[in-house]
Amino acid sequence: MTEMNYAGLDLGMRALKYFDDFGGIELPSFISVGGGTTVAKMHGFKQTQVMQIATGSQRYYVGKHAHDQGRPIENIDYERLTESPEIVALLYGALTERIRQHGGFNAPITCFVGMPIETLSGDEAKRNVAAVRKWMAGEHRWEADGQTHQVDIAQVRVTSQPAGALMDFLLNDEGAFVPERKAFMKKEIGVISVGFNTIELMVVRDKAPIQRLTAGSTIGVRRLLELLDHDGHFTLGELDASLRAGTLDLSDAMPIWSREVTGAIEKRWGQQWRRFERVILVGGGSVLLGNQLVKKFGGKAHLPDQPVLSIARGLYKQAFSGRKRGE
Repeated sequence: MTEMNYAGLDLGMRALKYFDDFGGIELPSFISVGGGTTVAKMHGFKQTQVMQIATGSQRYYVGKHAHDQGRPIENIDYERLTESPEIVALLYGALTERIRQHGGFNAPITCFVGMPIETLSGDEAKRNVAAVRKWMAGEHRWEADGQTHQVDIAQVRVTSQPAGALMDFLLNDEGAFVPERKAFMKKEIGVISVGFNTIELMVVRDKAPIQRLTAGSTIGVRRLLELLDHDGHFTLGELDASLRAGTLDLSDAMPIWSREVTGAIEKRWGQQWRRFERVILVGGGSVLLGNQLVKKFGGKAHLPDQPVLSIARGLYKQAFSGRKRGE
């Protein structure tokens, strides 16, 4: 068997999450181009370091403070995930962080990719999957802060983000079923992923989604930030950086947003969740909501130890499981 690296990739609008044998990388999905004159280091002021990614003749700033450095790019429609130069630069940023922490790759990568449910539904589903495979598969070469890196992504397999969360719950770190959870595959399991752009709901029974209980809604964390800045004085990247730093006053907006989230869940599931064996809660929004969703679903709720990285970790486990079966 050809030697291969295996990875899970969650293409989130708030952050791109990557997971492999060495653990996880979370890169905030904010990007800018250009930039004015760089102010020299001044006594008493911090100098913020922002990663610069060069692909061909274009240079991008990526990550947490990218919007402070250049002209923000905030195209957060689904085309960003399927065929934009921004998503390529963000992937290179995440891979650069992984290389800096753990060294280069010694073999090609098989990558399991998680996408929003809406991109995998309807007439555009096949086109979206094909587009992701087209830009991601193959040899990649880029510069990060002037240093050249190269990676070969040999295989790309696309699934939904909630499917990654489900695999994180069912599989252990060796890609095998957790013994006491294996029987759950025959029962109904609900997944709620509260991301930046969307809330994804999925219910699975006997390895197949129950379509009428599976859907996405565009009231993710972005909606919370819009409630905070209804005049549009800040970019979403700037607001998200403040949210991560804990400097935003959420007292007025959080109750409104949380009711919108629970309302979207009620609209799709009603009280039918009571028949589910478990309800898995993942995504950065599930952390922001605190114990509200855990309390709502009582003893059925499962909040993983890493809710933000859970989808990418589950996709990695799925890829690892495939390796064991020789897939």
